[in-house]
Amino acid sequence: MGRIVVTGGSGKVGGTVIAVLLEAGHTILNLDLMPMTHPAVHTLKTDLTDSGQVFNALSGQWSLTEPFPEGLPPRPDAVIHLAGYARNMQVPDNETFRANTQGTYNIIDAACKLGVRKVIIASSITVYGISFAQGVVDYPSFPIDEDQDVNPTDAYAIAKLCNERIARGFATRYGTDIYSLRIGRVIGPDEYNQDIFYSYVHEPSQWKVHGWSYTDVRDLGGMCEAALRTNGLGFQVFNATNDTMTNLMHTEEFLREHYPQTPITRGMDKFEAPLSNAKIKRLLGFQEKHPWRKYFTLWDKKPVVRGENGDVS
Repeated sequence: MGRIVVTGGSGKVGGTVIAVLLEAGHTILNLDLMPMTHPAVHTLKTDLTDSGQVFNALSGQWSLTEPFPEGLPPRPDAVIHLAGYARNMQVPDNETFRANTQGTYNIIDAACKLGVRKVIIASSITVYGISFAQGVVDYPSFPIDEDQDVNPTDAYAIAKLCNERIARGFATRYGTDIYSLRIGRVIGPDEYNQDIFYSYVHEPSQWKVHGWSYTDVRDLGGMCEAALRTNGLGFQVFNATNDTMTNLMHTEEFLREHYPQTPITRGMDKFEAPLSNAKIKRLLGFQEKHPWRKYFTLWDKKPVVRGENGDVS
């Protein structure tokens, strides 16, 4: 149990991660531009692209009290950085790149210089260069693991890759543990029986862009908790995905049928996700709690399709 600063905790993903961390007994300070309504969590409105605000936020009070506790505020035990634009096309490309790299640099820089010994940052499976490629691009081999070369071509994923390099440099310089989580398409509890997961299961040819993998938002909280418990690994990147592929076929059978030209470099478990999470399980001890088959019910039903105004058709 420790004092954890979370950035971007007011969103759906951050809020769920915070809930998991609170259940584990941690004290949380949320840095976000939007409020979070949770009685146990103070939200400090912070522009992460402003280095002065970041330094002050990481070295300030943890909650509003009258009076404040005597002495200097306690230093965070760890920082979990989830804030930033979540994909391309929310803002122009240059703003996506500027905000996502500047915010991450400021967080890592301040944390390391203030003596915080653990930083966890949100990267993305888009760094593999498939999701937002300019046209169709194939994976070089299966399974897709952290040792594969990465050469993304879009603003969002290039920014994520830059952030990984920032993390590696600071971890080397300061001896800090900085773990980068390459997060997949995040799935909330309410999405297992909506269009996205129906398509995953019944239309798998469309989902090479996600590596036939997903990240349950609650298990993402478990991954962060596992990262907090594990020390001494320096800089690491982890595929932060769930265990099994989003399809009914056996993994190797599916890959050989649909991508016979792509080599399979090792034997894979029967339903192992092609975007393999073997490393995060091995090094951090992560254990999945929310497999998709536990919640999915649309085995032979068509999903509800809604129009732009929300009407059911």
